[in-house]
Parts: sequence; C-alpha cells; structure tokens
Amino acid sequence: MRPDDLPPDLLGHVRLACVPGIGSRLRRLLLDRFGTPEGVFAASPAEIASVGRIGPKLAAAIPSLRESSVADDVIALCRKRSVDIFLEGRDGYPPLLSRIDDPPGLLFVRGTLLPQDSLSVAIVGARHATAYGLKVAEQLGASLARVGYTVVSGLARGIDAAAHRGAMKAGGRTIAVLGSGVLNIYPPEHADLAREVIDSGALISELPPLTAPAVGTFPQRNRIVSGLSLGVVVVQAAERSGALITSRLATEQGREVFAVPGPIDCRMSKGCHQLIRDGAKLVASVDDILEEFGPLFETATAADGRSVASAAELQLGDIERQVLAACDSLAGGASKPVTIDDVVDSSGLAASQVLATVGVLEMRRLIRRLPGNQIVRN
Repeated sequence: MRPDDLPPDLLGHVRLACVPGIGSRLRRLLLDRFGTPEGVFAASPAEIASVGRIGPKLAAAIPSLRESSVADDVIALCRKRSVDIFLEGRDGYPPLLSRIDDPPGLLFVRGTLLPQDSLSVAIVGARHATAYGLKVAEQLGASLARVGYTVVSGLARGIDAAAHRGAMKAGGRTIAVLGSGVLNIYPPEHADLAREVIDSGALISELPPLTAPAVGTFPQRNRIVSGLSLGVVVVQAAERSGALITSRLATEQGREVFAVPGPIDCRMSKGCHQLIRDGAKLVASVDDILEEFGPLFETATAADGRSVASAAELQLGDIERQVLAACDSLAGGASKPVTIDDVVDSSGLAASQVLATVGVLEMRRLIRRLPGNQIVRN
C-alpha cells in the first residue's frame, strides 16, 4: 500500500519492525501474546520477558521505544522516496509468501508487485560464477520470462545479476530481494541494475529502507526468495553457499528445487551435483523446469489476464487453451468429469483435434482420463 494510504495501525507495525533484534519469528510471538503492536509496547519488561526467546535486555528496550519517532521518520522517508509498505495479511502482500512458516511482517517495496508475480521462479547461485554459469543463468532467466514467469533473485554479483538481466532482456518481470534496505543497495555497483529492476518489477526487503547489509540478513533474505517462488533453480554453488541455504528453505516450504550440472572438476559445480544426488531435478534446458510444475496453491493471474490453476497452463497454445476452457465451462469451474463428446461440441473443434489435444493436456498433467470417455481437471 502507498505510504499516503497507510491504515492507522501500520505505524505500530513499522515501529515494531524498527526494533533491533526483532525478526519475523519474535514479532509473531509478541503479537500472539499481546495482540497488537500497541499492546507489545504497552507491556512491562517482565511481561515481555515472559515470551519465549526474548532476553531481559530486549525486553527492557521495547517499552522504551513506545514514543520513538523512528517509525514516523521511516514512513516519511517512504512517502518521499516512493517506497510502498505491505503488511502481512493485507491487500497487496504476495500470497505465496504468506504461506511460509515465518513470513515477513512487513515488506518495503520499490517498484510494483502484480498478481502475475504469483507465477515466479527463483534463480540463485554463486557470486563468483564462471562464464558458463553466467550464460546459463541469463538464458534460463530469459526463457522463463518469455513463457510468462517472473524471475526472482537476490541482486547479488554473479548468478543473481545474470538472472535478473536475462529476464529483463526478454521483456519480462523480475523481483530482487535484498539483504539490506531498499534504499541502501548492495552491492553498490548494482545501483544501475537495481533501477532497471524497479522499472521491470520490484526491489523487496523486510528491513527498514536505509538498513545496511549484515552477515545475518542474507540467510533471512533467502527464505523470502524461495517463499515468493514456485521453485528455486540453483545454477552454480560451492559445497557451502547461500544458494544451498535457499534450496534447503525451498524444500522446507514445499517448493520445487532444481539444479544445473556442470564440469566435475569445477568447484562451483559441487553444490549443484550434491543437490542432484539428493533428489533435485536436473536442469538441462528450461523445459526441465516447466514440466515439473503442477497445480498452484491457488488460482493465479497470468500476464495476459487469464486465470490459471496450474503453471503448466502458461505453455499452452491456442487450441489447447480452447479445449481446457471448454472443460472448465462444462464442469462449471469445478473438478467434475465431462465427456470428450461434450468438449467437442462446446469447443467447436474437430473430434480429431480434441482427441489429440486431450493427449497433450494429459501429458502436462492438467487433466486425466476416466472410464466412459470422460476427462476431469487435475
């Protein structure tokens, strides 16, 4: 929501977000205990200390910030610099992100979040990537963008930057999740890239806008990268890397994990090869990514305004969409069996076209056949 349109209770949420040492999990514990940010700040240090995982120093600091002007200053800055603020559970907050165990309480956003961003894929990898890794990341970013996916990454050097650039070169959308505030770009040499991302999507952070990067903020950032996405593609990664943290978080969040293989003697391939051994989907082309996605958590809006129930619908041609639309119309939007003869009549296509298209839709796991010449939506 725009800073000019902030509801009255958002000031308290911003004030809570500005308290050093309170992340998403502690925020949730405090709100579960005291109900509202105002209730948190009105509590005594002893009451706050009774909440698990909060030490005496932090418990004493919270009430002392009740009259702090920091939140007012942050909101004024957001208003001046066109930074939007989104609150968990309110309009505009990314629905996929709200499904993870510890969603950010607030998101600060430069740029625009759109409904179609529910169809996102993250591409992550090494900062010190090889020429091969950079080429693959840019190609995958472009290919995913052309199909209609938003490409999510972290604006870091190497793979992240290549993925963002690939998506934008293809005319698609991209989202960069920062480990700093959205007005404190890191790394600083990516200031121009950040401006391009704003024009083609959004910069996002859970941290107040001027927050400097710190070692602990990047692992926290990674859960947002995976949380915004249907799946995470690791292009290059050493055996210990932030990209592997992101892939682990993706698994915990129920998202797909993909890995790009590389030369066996390349240090930057070791992490990807480990992921593949552990069950990640090997990626040799963008098709390996696209064929893995099944039904969505909830219906999403594609870039052309269509409502889609499965990411696979982005790959459909005109006739395939026509047959699927006939199935949906006959079933009244429910998962109800319909006969192929009725689909022929409803679609206006030849029986041979419908039969061939049903086979394609079945392969894409959008429908399945039932006895009695019937089909049903997955």
